[in-house]
Amino acid sequence: MKQLESYPIGISGQRWGEAEKQQWLARQEIKRSYKTEVQAKLEPLKERFDVVQYGELSYDVARYPLYVVRTRQWDSNKSTVLITGGVHGYETSGVQGAIRFLETKAEAYSALFNVIVAPCLSPWGYETINRWNPNAVDPNRSFYEGSTCEESAALMRYIAALDLKILAHIDLHETTDTDNSEFRPALAARDGGVHSNWNIPDGFYLVGDTENPVVEFQSAIIEGVEAVTHIAPPDDEGKLIGVKLAQHGVVNYATKSLGLCIGFSDAAYATTTEVYPDSPKVDDENCICAQVAAITGGLDYILKRQ
Repeated sequence: MKQLESYPIGISGQRWGEAEKQQWLARQEIKRSYKTEVQAKLEPLKERFDVVQYGELSYDVARYPLYVVRTRQWDSNKSTVLITGGVHGYETSGVQGAIRFLETKAEAYSALFNVIVAPCLSPWGYETINRWNPNAVDPNRSFYEGSTCEESAALMRYIAALDLKILAHIDLHETTDTDNSEFRPALAARDGGVHSNWNIPDGFYLVGDTENPVVEFQSAIIEGVEAVTHIAPPDDEGKLIGVKLAQHGVVNYATKSLGLCIGFSDAAYATTTEVYPDSPKVDDENCICAQVAAITGGLDYILKRQ
């Protein structure tokens, strides 16, 4: 572990004000298209699913509508599962993995589950390849009552309005080399703190909930993903991303107190996936397939338990 270098915005040890946040925002650029890479892929799904706009981002309402995709054989007697992607817009396989699951697997589960997929919660983050939203806020630390983060609040309002119990919630993420080169230094600068460079795990892993670790559920997902890609080994201290390993390929966080996406749904089975797209052992397709394998591994485990 080593201390990160200083960030080019702000004064070391001092929290950012609005001027620094605006300076950071001015550095961001559109690098890819939400319309082309996400919205266009949802259009053909309308033949088989209900594609519902549940909100839009005020940063650019026309450019950033927010969608969920729902299975059509909706039945209040069936259990409901929630799949979320793109909470951090820069984590590409989370978005594309959610879409691939819809394209290839979701219908097969619709006779047994009500399935809700929110493929890209942070379209501005997707286009600018960012962890934060334009206000320098992390959506995956913003899932709590009264949240002012648009990306997080919009999904929470939509799910609350459905007035149903979520049985399983799988949130699709990545851990990238830019976590150390950009996002953690930016976080340290924004908060006026000091962060250490952590070892980026080479491989797939899961983040469970310390209050509800559902050990066998996590293990089943790891087993399913292991058939597709490699699982991250712990570092020399027995940790992944600075957290003690709970079991093979799994660490646990206090998801509710941290405001993580899987914490808001109160699902009996909840996990966050973490793909490592910068590994020399994988490519974009392998990362997408790993996300799909995580979803199906988790759902297949639940079906065996029912």
